[in-house]
Amino acid sequence: MKTKNTELKVIFVFIVLFFAIFLLFPAVKLALMSFWHNSSFGVANYITVITGKNFIQTLLNSINISLVSAVLSTFIAFILAYTINYTNSNKYIKKVIGTIAVLPMFLPTITYGFAIIYSFGKQGLVTKILGRQLFDIYGYKGLLIGYLIYTIPISFMLINNTMLYLDKKFMIVSRVMGDNKFNTLWMTILRPLMGTFVCSVIQCFFLCFTDFGIPASVGGKFDVIASVLYETMLGAIPDFNNGAVVAIIMLLPSVVSITGLNIIEKYNIRYSKISQVELTKSKTRDFVCSIVSILTVSAIIVIFGVIAFIPFVRGWPYDITFTFDNVKNVFSDSNLISVFENSVIAALFTAVFGTVTAYGAALITARSSLNEKVKKVIEGTAAATNTIPGMVLGIAFLLAFKGSILHNTFAVIIICNIVHFFSTPYLMMKNSLSKMNRSWEMTARLMGDNWMKTIIRIVTPNALTTLFEVLGYYFVNAMVTVSAVIFITSSRTMVITAKIKELQHFAKFNEIFVLSLLILVTNLAAKFIFNYLANRRKKSNEN
Repeated sequence: MKTKNTELKVIFVFIVLFFAIFLLFPAVKLALMSFWHNSSFGVANYITVITGKNFIQTLLNSINISLVSAVLSTFIAFILAYTINYTNSNKYIKKVIGTIAVLPMFLPTITYGFAIIYSFGKQGLVTKILGRQLFDIYGYKGLLIGYLIYTIPISFMLINNTMLYLDKKFMIVSRVMGDNKFNTLWMTILRPLMGTFVCSVIQCFFLCFTDFGIPASVGGKFDVIASVLYETMLGAIPDFNNGAVVAIIMLLPSVVSITGLNIIEKYNIRYSKISQVELTKSKTRDFVCSIVSILTVSAIIVIFGVIAFIPFVRGWPYDITFTFDNVKNVFSDSNLISVFENSVIAALFTAVFGTVTAYGAALITARSSLNEKVKKVIEGTAAATNTIPGMVLGIAFLLAFKGSILHNTFAVIIICNIVHFFSTPYLMMKNSLSKMNRSWEMTARLMGDNWMKTIIRIVTPNALTTLFEVLGYYFVNAMVTVSAVIFITSSRTMVITAKIKELQHFAKFNEIFVLSLLILVTNLAAKFIFNYLANRRKKSNEN
């Protein structure tokens, strides 16, 4: 039964206008600024930037470190996922591995660098325990460790989720056919995962290439393009036009990466039926995988352990007397508490309005009979938001809304977060809504209910599990993001990640670690609450 879809058309218009104003307009503004030079249009800015001192080397540095990090992250993540899904290791060990592997996602990337400094620096915890410094933490090696910590959780989740849908019965078939262990591994696990591996490498490369937090803390003299962009825009002598050029150049590898992801996605192997079989016994396999996985998660625990340790000593490394003074000082500082409250408020509003936006967009593509061209507009918008790095989006917002009523407001931070993280929540909602009974709206209409009442009474209650998951996704990411918001905060709207960057200049690491702990505790609490509500709703639907 066809309907007028009046409500859906209203939602569509709202979403189109929203992204036209807060995605298309800033992007166009950024592009125009990059070509504007001395009251005329041209490529002079591009020539100046590209031929500038060490720019090409800096770009190559970014590509090099990002690619190496992406490959290593994918390899390590595979070992972790393989240990959980294809070994007979202790179930508690598997649970610990799965939990610790994703822990870094709950902290801002800028904190990773400080944790590395206090772990492996000249006065670091690991250095003190071993009696010598293992390596120079500033530059390539420090960046590599930071990027690995950043991307392993993403790669692990991607590979682990794919492994859950690999049919293990083919392992038995392979062995019956007389294949050796390597051929069985290749044919039943590695080959089906090739698409996922490539996706992981591309995704991790994109994240490393566009991250600002880690280079800001441990980059040292090893310049990467994110650092150049920051210095160009917010350095001693800001240059918005050249900054726009750097942002556009940073955007190009991102576009290539996301395009590659979309192409590879078509070649992923999917099984219509999943069979669970008893895994073959192999003490060597189980031991090696368990040791590698335990060492990996132990390294993560050690690095992040300093965040929980340093704030509770009087003056590391010279006075390690236990104290609560550092924590008390932060909580007694009204400015720091205000910054924390700003972050929580911004994250909550981002979560609520971001979820509503993603839900509305998903209703159009998954639960409507609107024209396919209309749906492609939404799909294209989601793809676009996934393509633009946080730093580029933040700069675009700065240039587009500087001097407007949105300038230096919480609204611009919230909107920026909604746009920045829109793609994943939208896809989560779309997949959820697509699996629901397609005839609900028609049946309800035959019974006299309008579309809106059907959505409120039938569709939304069945989508609550995913809605809670989306709320959690938006909240956590809004709490940890630094790349986008660093350009659009002010003293009045300062959020906690931008404050951490500011505290770095004054070497106030105790305050940095206490604030980082606050972020971690807040995100874990939010994740627990949203997951509890989601699981509760899931059980309710099953019953």
